[in-house]
Amino acid sequence: MPYAEQRGSKWRVRWNTGKKHPTNGKWLYDSQGGFDDRDAAIEYGLDRESDIRNDRYTSRRDGAILISEYCRTWQQTLDVGHLRRRSIESYIRLYIEPRWGKMAVADIKPSAYRAWELWLKDQPNIGDRYRREILLAFSMMMDDAVNDGMRQASPVPKQRKRGRYTKEKRERKRPMLMADVHQLATNALTFWGFPGYVYVLTMAFTGMRPAEAYALRREYCYPNWPAADPRIDPTEEMRYEEDLERYAGEKPMPAIRVEWQHQREDGKLKLFPPKYESRRTLVVPPFLAELLEMLLGSHEFEYVFPSINGGELANANFTFHYWRQIADGREASVPRQKGAGRGGTWRPLPAIPAVPGWEGKRQYLTRHGHKEWCDEDGHSRIAVESRMGHELAGVEGLYANVTPTMERAIADSLQARWLGFMAGLPAGWEPQSPTPLPVDLAEWMKLQVKAGKALQK
Repeated sequence: MPYAEQRGSKWRVRWNTGKKHPTNGKWLYDSQGGFDDRDAAIEYGLDRESDIRNDRYTSRRDGAILISEYCRTWQQTLDVGHLRRRSIESYIRLYIEPRWGKMAVADIKPSAYRAWELWLKDQPNIGDRYRREILLAFSMMMDDAVNDGMRQASPVPKQRKRGRYTKEKRERKRPMLMADVHQLATNALTFWGFPGYVYVLTMAFTGMRPAEAYALRREYCYPNWPAADPRIDPTEEMRYEEDLERYAGEKPMPAIRVEWQHQREDGKLKLFPPKYESRRTLVVPPFLAELLEMLLGSHEFEYVFPSINGGELANANFTFHYWRQIADGREASVPRQKGAGRGGTWRPLPAIPAVPGWEGKRQYLTRHGHKEWCDEDGHSRIAVESRMGHELAGVEGLYANVTPTMERAIADSLQARWLGFMAGLPAGWEPQSPTPLPVDLAEWMKLQVKAGKALQK
């Protein structure tokens, strides 16, 4: 039962919160003042006791905790990967604490949240996707504050239809053409060498994520895999044996095993499981299997794709130092003349033509294009999504299974696409490399052209 007491000309009411002090075990009370008479104060206290009985009550003591303090506690409860944790810490440091840090958890109003949401939308340095991630982190924090008894409800609306409708802008893409892919590979050959040529074709014909390609180790690549699989997981013994039978049995299928991706943690480059734990096997068409075998035979580095200087590709700023040269092109360099001062290079570098439609575009679009190819060739949804490292939800994903016939059909269609292009390869395809090639690529391509023309007869 609440009790009221007079304070000057006003009344104050106190009520038992139903909680005890963690140290001395005494009951904890909340109070509210400013009432004109005793009856109004008692009625307010009875309402609060009703909220306590029905689990609707938020203690003023709990709700008074500042957002800056709650942020530190909340981050310790996150069970996410290191990259996701680093992103959330960045959202809190740059946008959440500066706006809400000095406010109490219980004092944030929905109208204040909406104003902040519009402010973020107006900032020129915050893109739509980044803004959504900031708001998502704040929404999760407020949901947890409700569960912790600091608020009765989150200030973030769950489903809100108000304001003007704005259609989300999507990245404008064009179909990935085989001619463009081969030009990108040729540019990579000129800029990077034989590893670059194979890298671009591997990205386009497997749909791997870039970080997965950076971390592709020799033991997980054809022709070494599956025989060279390290078998580091004792619980996967059955899968190891099935892989040997499926990919290296009576009807072998050349394949790559995606087991790792390269990411940085605390400034150090480390191996992590692929995104969404999407370990998977990617069958490759015969032409790409031959290129991979030639590439592995040309070096002894632990990773399939060494950088220009022979190191780990993940240590390079690939987008800036590699991909922009490959996709956007460059002019031929002028050799530096002795005694002419700075400028130029010690050796002339050949020009690289820009690939129309790929200037300024990211290399990740080769992954998008790979799915386009699989969809165009009519492959089953489960086979395509599994190849992309995705899981189908619901009954469809539960009952579906990728069979060897499905995988072989994908490899055959990709091989046909390659040979079809080779049959009509225009003049001037002869490879240009800044260094002598470790393989006779020109002779190999002549055989591909011959095979393509034979297929069309």
